[in-house]
Amino acid sequence: MIILLGEDAYGLAIRKALQEHANRTVTIGAVHGTVNRLEKKGLLTSHMGGATDSRGGRRKRLFTITTAGKKSLKRSRDLRVNLWKQIPELSLNLG
Repeated sequence: MIILLGEDAYGLAIRKALQEHANRTVTIGAVHGTVNRLEKKGLLTSHMGGATDSRGGRRKRLFTITTAGKKSLKRSRDLRVNLWKQIPELSLNLG
């Protein structure tokens, strides 16, 4: 979701994107726990955005995927695609 959100990837936006695009309902605490773990692993970085009046002067913690994060995401995608390719098409026939 962070890649999809670009420069607007912060906790609440990530949560909303998961609900909209992945049909997953998650708590904001789960989002923060996950991004914290990914940042510790070097897959994300974060920085504080500027304060805004619409947020009552509070700042957003904005996330960006790192090169290592992109490589990890690509490896994960490639593994999933490879596994799907190994399943014979007939075994998925539900009819």
